[in-house]
Amino acid sequence: MIHSTAIVSDSATFADDVEIGPYTVIGDDVEIGSGCKIDSHVVINGPTRIGADNHIYQFASIGDDPQDKKYAGEATRLTIGDRNTIREFCTISRGTSQDRGETRIGDDNWIMAYVHIAHDCVVGNRTIMANNTTLAGHVHIGDWVICGGFSGVHQFCKIGAHAFLGMYAGINADVPAYTLVSGQPAKPKGINSEGLKRRDFSGAQIRNIKDAYRLVYRKGLKLSEAMLQVESKLETQPELALFLESLRSSERLIVR
Repeated sequence: MIHSTAIVSDSATFADDVEIGPYTVIGDDVEIGSGCKIDSHVVINGPTRIGADNHIYQFASIGDDPQDKKYAGEATRLTIGDRNTIREFCTISRGTSQDRGETRIGDDNWIMAYVHIAHDCVVGNRTIMANNTTLAGHVHIGDWVICGGFSGVHQFCKIGAHAFLGMYAGINADVPAYTLVSGQPAKPKGINSEGLKRRDFSGAQIRNIKDAYRLVYRKGLKLSEAMLQVESKLETQPELALFLESLRSSERLIVR
């Protein structure tokens, strides 16, 4: 399953059914799980761990050194989960010692062409990153997030679960869960109602999330006051837990 023109390090390990295409280079300390397909002209450097059933398309660069001037060759890593699609010309860097030393990609993500995921990013599960999405270092992306084409996220920002970044959005602050943002700099435009419908949130749950969003963005309350009111609803509206947690965990300003 390894093309004769591929260059594979003796220290790389992979399952027997892995496919490696023409002119691909697999470097030292790379581990590739069962069912993976690596197309032509891909470069994967380590330390990198890739789970099962991933498809990496041609010309992607995976697990190379972080683009960080402070990086001095220390051992860091990239970990990729299962069933991810990584399209043409994507670049995903390893971590740095200034953070956890690891860039981590979860499961079932759809990563389109020319996406860049920088050092120390943490990407959850079932996200969609449209073409040319760019994540700076140390960015955290929650589950089910959708990033529109050419959207960019400033370093250290957190994007909460089920959020939606509009096309060309420039993110320079944290985005709470469920929130739809667009513009440069990005501003909140409501909640990601359509995405929640597709994920089988009930009409009542979506209304509750809209009401919580209004408390934060439409009622003129201080953020601390709005959070207390959202917290008071948790017992009967558990779907608000993600929204409240993304507000609590923010270490930067949230988009407002």
